[in-house]
Amino acid sequence: MAEKERTDENTIFVGNKPPMSYVLAVVTQFNGGSDDVIIKARGRAISRAVDTAEITRNRFVTNSKIKDIKIGTEAITNEEGRTSNVSSIEITLTIK
Repeated sequence: MAEKERTDENTIFVGNKPPMSYVLAVVTQFNGGSDDVIIKARGRAISRAVDTAEITRNRFVTNSKIKDIKIGTEAITNEEGRTSNVSSIEITLTIK
């Protein structure tokens, strides 16, 4: 159970803000002592999540590596009750 709570703390959900906002969040997690940080995004925010991971890796935390990338599809129900499929990505960065 403790691992689940720890995972939630290390997760950055990417939305509509500029990528640098999320880069700051990732760097803050690493500076706080986290070994792994998970970057999650859905739909159009996927490219922003990839940008966040790459900017973090190449400019700010150069000793970090991509540990895992998971892709998938999530079913989303909107206000009218229609269900649509949305792509999702989960990028795990780690420091060795």
